[in-house]
Amino acid sequence: MDNDTPTRATTPLTGRTALVAGATRGAGRALAVELGRAGATVYVTGRTTRERVSEVGRTTETIEESAELVTAAGGTGIAVPTDHLEEDQVRALVSRIDRDHGRLDVLVNDLWGGEHLTAGSVFGKKSWETPLADGLRILELGVRSHVITAALALPLLIRSDAPLHVEVTDGTARSNRHYRENLYYDLAKNAPIRIAFGLGQELAEYGGTAVAVTPGFLRSEQMLAHFGVTERNWRDAVAQEPHFAVAESPHYLARGVAALAADPDRSARWNGRSVSSADLAEAYGVTDVDGSRPDAWAYFEDVWYGGKDASPDDYR
Repeated sequence: MDNDTPTRATTPLTGRTALVAGATRGAGRALAVELGRAGATVYVTGRTTRERVSEVGRTTETIEESAELVTAAGGTGIAVPTDHLEEDQVRALVSRIDRDHGRLDVLVNDLWGGEHLTAGSVFGKKSWETPLADGLRILELGVRSHVITAALALPLLIRSDAPLHVEVTDGTARSNRHYRENLYYDLAKNAPIRIAFGLGQELAEYGGTAVAVTPGFLRSEQMLAHFGVTERNWRDAVAQEPHFAVAESPHYLARGVAALAADPDRSARWNGRSVSSADLAEAYGVTDVDGSRPDAWAYFEDVWYGGKDASPDDYR
């Protein structure tokens, strides 16, 4: 057999169906690609298409492109334009997956799209100084969308023989003991952790697993653009932001989640927990695209909050 020929060992999710809600860019796109690389059929959703741009305002990434990347990686990518705050659209999405496959095996809630709000009117402001409309929109994008998607997709998920629900957020339960700069953002990024904890209780009787995951300092397309760099020369941004030296690519978290999805013992290991990309990398032996294993949350705990004299390279 050719060494490049996919096998069950290299594609352990063959025959599995996944939904990555919020897969236009960043961690969501990488999660879809790595699940596809492991053999899954992946439905990728989001609001930015080749014909329409969401409020995020970026035209450079679309869900169609994400689906094509999934297929190129060896899976089957299916793009379905969906606003997950619109119940009818989510119901139609779930109905389509039901018609096509009769069940859902992996549900990834990576819905967000609020960076344009946090950068402009939230960070550095007290809750009462934050425009109320912006604060409530953050809660819609970061909490309500997750709840709607879970409520409508879970009846399909529990038909699987091993349901997996993944909540993607910013920070672990441990790291988010520290206030996340603004009340609305703090609520939006802590809620998925509690969602995973609660759903872990509810899915247990179905042999299911719910887990909250977080990347570290993410080199998303938006973050790279913010610093005026690309993935190829991202270290040039360290001159502007020294902490960026501990940054990770979106595929670091995605590789860990794909390994988790293929783990037959994942429920005992992870159900109800909140974990980072570094936690998953240590457990499953995966690395980032450059072969490193950054641990941004340990770095921030020790250096940012703890005042330790250490280099970001000590956490790679």
